[in-house]
Amino acid sequence: MGADPRGEMKVRHGTRRDARRGRGRQTRTFRATTRALEELSLAGAQVAVHVAELDRGEVVLEGDDHVPLPVGGLGTVPLLVEAAALIEDGALDPLELVDRPDGETLAPAGPWRGMAAPTLPLIDLALLAGAYGDSAAANTLLERVGHEAVTRRYVDLGMPRSALLDGFRAERGPDDAPYVALGTAREFAALFAALAAGEVVSTPVSERVVGWLSPVGDVGLVGATVGGDPFSHTPDGHGLVHFAKTGRERGVRADAGVVAGRRGAFAYALIVAFDDLSLLHRHRAHAAFHALGGDLLEYAT
Repeated sequence: MGADPRGEMKVRHGTRRDARRGRGRQTRTFRATTRALEELSLAGAQVAVHVAELDRGEVVLEGDDHVPLPVGGLGTVPLLVEAAALIEDGALDPLELVDRPDGETLAPAGPWRGMAAPTLPLIDLALLAGAYGDSAAANTLLERVGHEAVTRRYVDLGMPRSALLDGFRAERGPDDAPYVALGTAREFAALFAALAAGEVVSTPVSERVVGWLSPVGDVGLVGATVGGDPFSHTPDGHGLVHFAKTGRERGVRADAGVVAGRRGAFAYALIVAFDDLSLLHRHRAHAAFHALGGDLLEYAT
């Protein structure tokens, strides 16, 4: 899979006049990201990317951003939106206590499976599912909120080509959905741009979801270069804001979020589907996310 992207990857450059106007106006080439994605695609990976500058609402990098690809846990962001909306409406008690799933069916990722507390309030499950990608917490939250409600929320968010297909599973059988979720880079970047603007359902809902996505617990992808502290809830001291959600499955890496600094603010989404044949294949996929993080850091700060 993966055609040569050099005729498809589009980088939209600013002008010299733009570069003299301060924040959000310097020429943006995203050369490192484009080069890394071209190498991945030529090696057989399928890539999709969308980066938009929030100050001007302009797309500065795009490639196959309309193509639905597996996105893993990134697909749980609309689940968090639905949970936040229910809490704000008073239809869901954030302090309602919920039991951890049975150990035999417990999905593999996240800290809750190793914690002594078998029962947590819903609001803590949302934080574990959002910031730390806890699959058991996400499954429990999905069961409480309801799959149909989350499907409707995807539609309401204007994400017709994306969907949460299933919960997380330790193993996927022939009768199970092949992936947790599918999504497009364009739709997830737009979702994060709307979260940053406080426009997802309402400002309180947006702020609650952003809180669940901050800090970014998975710093192995874009966060590896951005350099945020996954354990800190305070500003980093350098004027940088980063909130995001990642997704990981076998042969799938996805990362969408917002990086904002003194000179620019960007919403981004990058999805890579690759043959996970060795650690070197995986490293090459991760290197593309690191390149994007470096480009975003350069233009935001």
